[in-house]
Amino acid sequence: MIRLFIRQYISMMLFVIILQLLLNLILFLDKGFHDVSLLYLNIIWFTLVAGYFSLRYMKDRKLMKPYAKFFNGTYYDVIHEDYKEQLADMNGKVQEQKQIVLERQDELLAWVHEMKSPLTAMQLLMEKVEKSEVKERIENEWLRLYLLLDQQLHATRLMTIELDNRIEKVKVKDVLIQEIKALRSWCFEKQIAIDLEVDDLTVQSDAKWLGFIVRQILSNAVKYSDVGGEIRISAHMVNEQAVLIIQDDGIGIKREDLPRVFRKSYTGTIGRETSAATGMGLYLAKQAAQSLHILLAIESTEGVGTSVKITFPKMNEYQKTLGM
Repeated sequence: MIRLFIRQYISMMLFVIILQLLLNLILFLDKGFHDVSLLYLNIIWFTLVAGYFSLRYMKDRKLMKPYAKFFNGTYYDVIHEDYKEQLADMNGKVQEQKQIVLERQDELLAWVHEMKSPLTAMQLLMEKVEKSEVKERIENEWLRLYLLLDQQLHATRLMTIELDNRIEKVKVKDVLIQEIKALRSWCFEKQIAIDLEVDDLTVQSDAKWLGFIVRQILSNAVKYSDVGGEIRISAHMVNEQAVLIIQDDGIGIKREDLPRVFRKSYTGTIGRETSAATGMGLYLAKQAAQSLHILLAIESTEGVGTSVKITFPKMNEYQKTLGM
């Protein structure tokens, strides 16, 4: 603050110092000034000071012109008042934009819900169709469409996740089984085996959003696994923290892509080559996990497979964070 003050008045300070030194020098060197009247010196001083402020005025008047309508207070008071007005105006515009975004969000949510109705009807119709290769293909395409809509639905809700979540005790195994069941037709198509080794763990979290996070990771594991592959899922307590690991032996991720897999819309080398990725799944999973104080870490070797580690917060730390 003191530096800003000095920068603001540095020219005035230098002017006063130079003027004072000059006056003292003249009085010291020229004894003729000993008889000069005090009135004369004051006139000289006043003339120089007036000249200085005239120059300052010529320089600053362009800046001060917009504030000339304010007659009360100092120049700084006027700037402060103007700043407050601009800030209030900007806040008003931000609120208007926020309202527009919320309205569009509601419209998008309504559209997604409308799209889910025919999907549900299609699912009921498929259950009445006899098992066949065509039915399996239709089920798989239906599932992909459902996952895309589900991803869009959660992407829209993510902006207000703090208002949408409900923290409760959640059994990790129940969430996993539910998500595996949802993907079973896809797993059957690719003949993928799932090895589940999960302790009876209970965590404090939001079941819906935790299911969404697991769904993104598990669907990626299925998508990028070869036919006849295997997905290994394990969950244990490690240092008083529940840790869930989903591991596949699929095509893996290139080393240069790994640091960016959680970025929005980043599809990576394989995603661009296959056009199978939207670049949103891991990004949304990461954002939702951060809101739930869950850590996501991913390790992968190209051609060997990928492992995603989900670390839940310690129960006590989570309760302290949320003030429970």
